[in-house]
Amino acid sequence: MLVDSHCHLDFPDMANRLPDVLARMQANNVGCAVCIGVNLEDYPKVLALAEAEERLFATVGVHPEYTDVEEPSEEMLVALAGHRKVIAIGETGLDYYWQKDKPEWQRARFRTHIQAAKRVGKPLVIHTRESAADTLRLMQEEGADEVGGVMHCFTENWEIARQALDLGFYLSFSGIVTFKNASIVKDVAQQCPLDRILVETDSPYLAPAPYRGKPNEPSYVLHVAEEIARLRSLSLEDVSQATTDNFFRLFKQASRPSKS
Repeated sequence: MLVDSHCHLDFPDMANRLPDVLARMQANNVGCAVCIGVNLEDYPKVLALAEAEERLFATVGVHPEYTDVEEPSEEMLVALAGHRKVIAIGETGLDYYWQKDKPEWQRARFRTHIQAAKRVGKPLVIHTRESAADTLRLMQEEGADEVGGVMHCFTENWEIARQALDLGFYLSFSGIVTFKNASIVKDVAQQCPLDRILVETDSPYLAPAPYRGKPNEPSYVLHVAEEIARLRSLSLEDVSQATTDNFFRLFKQASRPSKS
């Protein structure tokens, strides 16, 4: 069994074809997927997906790219994260690609998410883009290592990876690892301890090489696992087993589906 540790099934182009997406998940032995919260306005849709499907889980958070949205308080995140199908706080972090001025509000929002995660004892789902140094600094300052989590869609170099691993975090690889020009990501996927790797799609974005440029979906996480297996000279079965075990070790509230 494989697990897609990060996808956005509530986005319109996914939600409109959800039955087919779920059927292809099953056909490719993708037993679970995590529907990631990116703002509070759409959180009810994310939670509804997780409540309706045993194989789907949810997170709650406000993405660092989102500006004109309701700002989460620590108390609000703690309350929403109490639901049994909410397994993590996030997607949170820093993104200086879209926010060139490196706004302080973004850093404050990240700190709020870390403190909420510590209060509820659930891991973090962290996004970082052109902001690795500040992301790691805030993780250290706020004690993110107390709950751990995952560096989602990891694209940084080995030195950044090593620092994240030292804080107890896992690294999640997306379809980017299948791209021919992704040498840095491939290098990290080879060096990272196998017991700290997760796989994801970030659907509907970042479709792996066989489908690049087309909408992504959870069933395609198979191609991510295949590339990691190739890079590490392992069998697909070994990578599937390891990444699935890693997922359930990190996200302790997530339960394996009854038909897995």
